[in-house]
Amino acid sequence: MSETSEDKAEPAPSKIDQVAAKSFGFERLRPGQREAIEAVLSGRDTLVVMPTGSGKSAIFQIAGTLTPGATVVVSPLIALQQDQVESIEDLELGGAAQINSAVGARKREEVLAHLEQAELEFIFLAPEQLANEETFSRVRDACPTLFIVDEAHCISDWGHDFRPDYLRLGAAIEELGHPTTIALTATAAPPVRSEIVERLGMRSPAVIVQGFDRPNLHLTVERHVDQDEKRQAALDWVAAAEKPGIVYAATRRAVEEAAAELTARGVRAVPYHAGLPAVERDAAQTSFMSDEADVMVATIAFGMGIDKPNVRFVVHYDVSDSIDAYYQEIGRAGRDGLPAEAKLFYHPNDLNLRRFQASGGAPEERVIEELLAAVRDNPTDPNIADLAPTLDLSPRTVSRLVTQLEDIGVLRLSAEGKITTASKGVGVDAVVSRLTEAHERRQTIERTRVEMMRQYAETQTCRREFILSYFGQIIEPPCGNCDSCEAGGVHTSLDVAATPYPIGSLVDHAAWGEGQVIRYEDHKIVVLFEDAGYRTLSLDVVTEEGLLRPVGRTS
Repeated sequence: MSETSEDKAEPAPSKIDQVAAKSFGFERLRPGQREAIEAVLSGRDTLVVMPTGSGKSAIFQIAGTLTPGATVVVSPLIALQQDQVESIEDLELGGAAQINSAVGARKREEVLAHLEQAELEFIFLAPEQLANEETFSRVRDACPTLFIVDEAHCISDWGHDFRPDYLRLGAAIEELGHPTTIALTATAAPPVRSEIVERLGMRSPAVIVQGFDRPNLHLTVERHVDQDEKRQAALDWVAAAEKPGIVYAATRRAVEEAAAELTARGVRAVPYHAGLPAVERDAAQTSFMSDEADVMVATIAFGMGIDKPNVRFVVHYDVSDSIDAYYQEIGRAGRDGLPAEAKLFYHPNDLNLRRFQASGGAPEERVIEELLAAVRDNPTDPNIADLAPTLDLSPRTVSRLVTQLEDIGVLRLSAEGKITTASKGVGVDAVVSRLTEAHERRQTIERTRVEMMRQYAETQTCRREFILSYFGQIIEPPCGNCDSCEAGGVHTSLDVAATPYPIGSLVDHAAWGEGQVIRYEDHKIVVLFEDAGYRTLSLDVVTEEGLLRPVGRTS
């Protein structure tokens, strides 16, 4: 836990309430907000996992207002930064400004001068700005007391929102003197939470997981045994459904074909994927957000930072690669609190693509050797942008390789994004061997994440309970708003409270090591092991054979 100074002493709860009421008009704080604010004001690093719209921004805004010194907020999207700055100005919480690629040199200098003169309470930075030595130096000289990482799941390379520039944030926090750190995200299962904590160097953090349940979302899975039948059923459903809505597909080709067929049926549908020119993507997003288009057909490239309250459905034309991704995607429906549909059209063979994606090859020895040589032989410490053209690889690929090499202690990434050799005596063969072992462990976990998605698609128990238990939130089925509950298939033949392994507890397995109990389904127990991933075991066999040894509860 970080040191707590007199300046950081926690104020009386009435102070929190006063700011919440005066600045935000809150009659009372939402679940989890007070706990998070109090943890931050006591000087404790804090990870907050709450869904969009639950008031995560208010946590750092209230904490920043009550904490002397500047608050640095790292956010990946310029539009989100601008919205936050305008919101803070409207609420009169103190000076706020942003620095990103859209800010010119004169404005940048003006913002930094205000920061140095203690005239800014909040400064918003795009993560790549920390690689600018002058900017970082002047932010460091301002001695910020709070460091906020918004969309913190971007630091995890488990998901599609991974941002290479987030990798330097842990080093930046340390070079800033480790101000109290708040990591905020709308979705993070246990592996992602652990990665956020580790990569940011958070010290004994308070981990607050709150409010995953979206009771207004009606959860359904429609299973098909013929791909053409599934495709037509999905398009028929979307054409007839209340609009607006989002359709997610796994490939660019599927996106364009579905958008074209919906358009032919008279639906105002637009495609969105990373292969389209930026101007076309921007036009599609603008038309959807302004209700000029009724349906956005997209790959996972569409979503982060999108807050359209009146989305009436999210349809999955193809299965997601994990429960994490699926719940984040369906969470874009019904943000106005009104009923909305989250519908998956499922064919078992859809999982083959996800399994293939989860079994990507390990880095080639030649590539690793060239990367290590490029770092070692460079007279000035290179960054990812320097290495990418040298190696003829994309910056994202280089970022992932650098991350993997940093994880095994071979390379080091500084706050400014400079890459140096951390272990000079390790040969290429040994590095490749260690990378291969790490890659195989990761593949194992990736495959089990796909398997959890299969279990969700095929379960006959409460779908809401399935998803929420995956994220560590326990509810008692039936939920009354999923197809399983409506079909009467939900039954509770197991008294979870009476089991020797409470949900969230740590257990040890002789072969798979330490793991965390995630959920129960009928007489089966699901455990997430650090190296073996998600495993579903017969509770009777586990109990009779003593396969799991309780080792304590999680914090």
